Amino acid sequence: MDDGFQGIDISFPSLENLCSMNENCKAHLRDYLVTMMEEEGNELACIVYDNVMFFADDVATQLKVPSIVLRTFSAAFIHSMITIFQKPEKYFPFEDSQLLDPLPDLHPLRYKDVPFSEAELEFHRAMYDIGSSVATIWNTMQDLESSMLLRLQEHYKVPFFPIGPFHKMAPLASSTSLLEEDNSCIEWLDRQTPNSVLYVSLGSLVRIDDKELIETAWGLANSEQPFLWVIRPGSVSGFQCAEALPDGYEEMVAERGRIVKWAPQKQVLAHPAIAGFFTHCGWNSTLESICEQVPMICRPILADQLVNARYLTQIYKVGFELEVMERTAIEKTIRKLMLGEEGKDVKKRVVDMKQNIVAAMQIDGTSHKNLKDLVDFISALPSRLPPPTPVVGAIMSSNHTSSKCIRES
Repeated sequence: MDDGFQGIDISFPSLENLCSMNENCKAHLRDYLVTMMEEEGNELACIVYDNVMFFADDVATQLKVPSIVLRTFSAAFIHSMITIFQKPEKYFPFEDSQLLDPLPDLHPLRYKDVPFSEAELEFHRAMYDIGSSVATIWNTMQDLESSMLLRLQEHYKVPFFPIGPFHKMAPLASSTSLLEEDNSCIEWLDRQTPNSVLYVSLGSLVRIDDKELIETAWGLANSEQPFLWVIRPGSVSGFQCAEALPDGYEEMVAERGRIVKWAPQKQVLAHPAIAGFFTHCGWNSTLESICEQVPMICRPILADQLVNARYLTQIYKVGFELEVMERTAIEKTIRKLMLGEEGKDVKKRVVDMKQNIVAAMQIDGTSHKNLKDLVDFISALPSRLPPPTPVVGAIMSSNHTSSKCIRES
């Protein structure tokens, strides 16, 4: 069955692509669900959807099926978004001279940490409106973000189920990666001294320019610390992979550096040789790092990464933020994390955070209890009305304003 993705480049989540997805996929999802219910009976308990795909809530409303929104971001990030939506005139527009000034009501964030532009306001407002959803699932832990979750629950007024971290629900060896993983890097890590290697990866979406790649390369080389560096194909603007590196670089660092196109990240972070993680601070990577008690060097680039990095460095204090992407600054930050006393303090704090997460995942821990409560909640949802008659053509009514954001973007 057609999914509505034809002509949409989903390899990078640009605002235009996300808007197109929410417009084009709505009718296709509805038709699929109507067919499924006709063939398999009226047994659809609810629809769980990622908040980026908010068209699913519109479909659920039309089919009279309960929906539950899935938040894969931190509560701190969502709280920052909701706060900005309430009084956007307090935050937009702002001048370059304000970049380091604190954001009103959003400590520890600064204007440079605002996770979206003024032009993107309406799309993000639609994305974080839960519509008719009857509950929210969170990839976070109650013990980690209790105050933020309480504030958000007062705003949304639906049950919350923080059951994270999601990745701990699957075996370590399992992979959900869409990219081919180079497992030979694990063999390379096996040959390294315990607690000696810096893992460098900016995730599956981020793109940097060749200047930043070169500065990172020399920062890694000059730090004289062993490193495993992921350079994803297409992650360097204008280049397919590592050809933007200085001539002879891989040969120069061959004894202590390994460069791969993609790595089995959960296995890498769990490896005893890993001492630190040079990361973009996406929430999945952040949780994976904390769960393996690996401190971080934070290089946020877009969206929630900016908020996560500030909380990691200023509130949780389990990482160091790179404010300047210049080789000397990179070298000094790597040495501070890997060799300095401050690095030891950061390591101690991330170990404590990991223990709290382990406790949450145990039987009678908060995440475990919330997962059980979620199952009970879904099981108790009221029976639906009979399935509606199929409608020819696109869905006309909508709770969201994705078409508006396409025009405005």
